[in-house]
Amino acid sequence: MIKLQQMIGLPVIDSRKGKRLGTVKDAWFDEHWLLRGIVMEARGWFSKFVRAVLWDDVLTCGEDAVFIIGAGSIRSMRMTEIQRSFQSGCIRLKDLPVVTIEGIQLGRVSDVYFDPYRGTQIVGYELTDGFVADLMEGRKWLRAPEDPDVFMLGEDAIIVPAMNEADLEPVAASDP
Repeated sequence: MIKLQQMIGLPVIDSRKGKRLGTVKDAWFDEHWLLRGIVMEARGWFSKFVRAVLWDDVLTCGEDAVFIIGAGSIRSMRMTEIQRSFQSGCIRLKDLPVVTIEGIQLGRVSDVYFDPYRGTQIVGYELTDGFVADLMEGRKWLRAPEDPDVFMLGEDAIIVPAMNEADLEPVAASDP
């Protein structure tokens, strides 16, 4: 599994030439919150365009680098085309509250996990209750359901079935 925040900041490398093409700045998702691709830095300071790579063109996402098919995989996209992203889109997954159908907030999304070998579906969410709670109790991990229709991933909240905070798994200190 890969934590999305560990991918942000990694160099993007052309697998054919071994040339560094940029840095991962964010990831973007479709309307079903499936990972669509990575977002690289913008063309200029005040540009309305970003450079992006479709996830299908990503060959390897490792601990230290992301390898893509080649420089031709990079496309220029308007920021408005990237509706859902982890941290910079119109709808951001980071800090989205996770609320049960009974109206109990379990925390806010601080990171997401995905398995690049099982497709692009999110497999889990790391939740935070804030800095002090993280220090005192640690962060919690919410496993994504096998059936994606069980969670409602909305614009302003993630709505989950009835559960309580005790049902969440602790994030181990040794987790990457």
